[in-house]
Amino acid sequence: MEIQWRRSSKSSNAEGSDCLELAEHEGEILLRESDRPDVVVLTSRAKLRAFLGGAKEGEFDDLA
Repeated sequence: MEIQWRRSSKSSNAEGSDCLELAEHEGEILLRESDRPDVVVLTSRAKLRAFLGGAKEGEFDDLA
Protein backbone atom coordinates (compact mmCIF):
# COMPACT_ATOMS: atom_id res chain seq x y z
CA MET A 1 0.00 0.00 0.00
CA GLU A 2 1.32 3.41 -0.99
CA ILE A 3 1.76 5.96 1.80
CA GLN A 4 -0.61 8.90 1.44
CA TRP A 5 1.22 12.05 2.61
CA ARG A 6 -0.83 15.05 3.78
CA ARG A 7 0.23 18.67 4.12
CA SER A 8 -1.41 21.76 5.50
CA SER A 9 -3.38 24.02 3.23
CA LYS A 10 -1.47 26.82 5.00
CA SER A 11 1.82 25.83 3.32
CA SER A 12 3.33 28.97 1.84
CA ASN A 13 4.55 27.45 -1.40
CA ALA A 14 2.02 26.25 -3.95
CA GLU A 15 4.55 23.66 -5.13
CA GLY A 16 4.71 22.25 -1.62
CA SER A 17 8.49 22.39 -1.35
CA ASP A 18 8.59 24.11 2.04
CA CYS A 19 6.18 22.26 4.24
CA LEU A 20 5.88 19.38 6.66
CA GLU A 21 3.92 16.32 5.66
CA LEU A 22 2.24 13.68 7.81
CA ALA A 23 1.05 10.18 7.01
CA GLU A 24 -0.26 7.14 8.82
CA HIS A 25 1.39 3.81 8.07
CA GLU A 26 0.88 0.53 9.91
CA GLY A 27 -0.50 2.30 12.99
CA GLU A 28 2.36 4.80 13.30
CA ILE A 29 2.57 8.45 12.35
CA LEU A 30 5.24 9.50 9.84
CA LEU A 31 6.58 13.05 9.52
CA ARG A 32 8.83 14.44 6.79
CA GLU A 33 9.88 17.68 5.15
CA SER A 34 8.57 17.90 1.61
CA ASP A 35 11.94 19.01 0.23
CA ARG A 36 13.68 16.02 1.90
CA PRO A 37 11.22 13.16 1.35
CA ASP A 38 13.88 10.53 2.06
CA VAL A 39 14.20 11.61 5.73
CA VAL A 40 11.21 10.31 7.66
CA VAL A 41 10.57 10.61 11.40
CA LEU A 42 8.45 7.95 13.04
CA THR A 43 6.33 8.99 16.01
CA SER A 44 3.28 7.92 17.95
CA ARG A 45 -0.21 9.35 18.04
CA ALA A 46 0.29 10.35 21.68
CA LYS A 47 3.42 12.38 20.87
CA LEU A 48 1.75 14.03 17.89
CA ARG A 49 -1.33 14.82 19.98
CA ALA A 50 0.83 16.46 22.67
CA PHE A 51 2.74 18.51 20.09
CA LEU A 52 -0.40 19.68 18.29
CA GLY A 53 -1.99 20.62 21.61
CA GLY A 54 0.99 22.82 22.45
CA ALA A 55 1.01 24.34 18.97
CA LYS A 56 -2.70 25.16 19.17
CA GLU A 57 -2.08 26.92 22.49
CA GLY A 58 0.70 29.04 20.97
CA GLU A 59 3.64 27.41 22.76
CA PHE A 60 5.81 27.59 19.64
CA ASP A 61 4.64 30.91 18.18
CA ASP A 62 7.95 32.57 19.01
CA LEU A 63 9.72 30.17 16.62
CA ALA A 64 7.66 31.14 13.58
